[in-house]
Amino acid sequence: MSYPDFPSSGVRILVVDDNELWRRQIRSILSKQEEFEVVGEAADGLEAIQKANALKPDLILLDIGIPGVNGIEVAKRLCPCAKVLFLSQNNDPDVVQAALSIGARGYILKTDAGGELLPAIAAVFRGESYVSRRTKARRR
Repeated sequence: MSYPDFPSSGVRILVVDDNELWRRQIRSILSKQEEFEVVGEAADGLEAIQKANALKPDLILLDIGIPGVNGIEVAKRLCPCAKVLFLSQNNDPDVVQAALSIGARGYILKTDAGGELLPAIAAVFRGESYVSRRTKARRR
């Protein structure tokens, strides 16, 4: 798959989730694309804010349910300066809407990440928003 809308230097990504195994799985998915570079990881909200400010990633993959400052509060502090794509197991339509209403570019269910993460990142860099198919179906 070609990604013409990515920055010419590639996409610098910060992965934020309190589960180390999940972060490792996301790194594995991303490592298959030469355009992507994971520049950092964070396990809680405060660490996410600090690393985002220090590393200036092109994209932040962010969980909702992280310790300390939750994902929505983190995104409020970082949007619109950073592109935020939520990766969460929370499929509540109100949570999805809250995440998107604060400026996040997309919302992917963790169970769908294997097939939807790369298309979602591509959509974000085309200036589009992306929501997991199963979430869209549930919100109709």
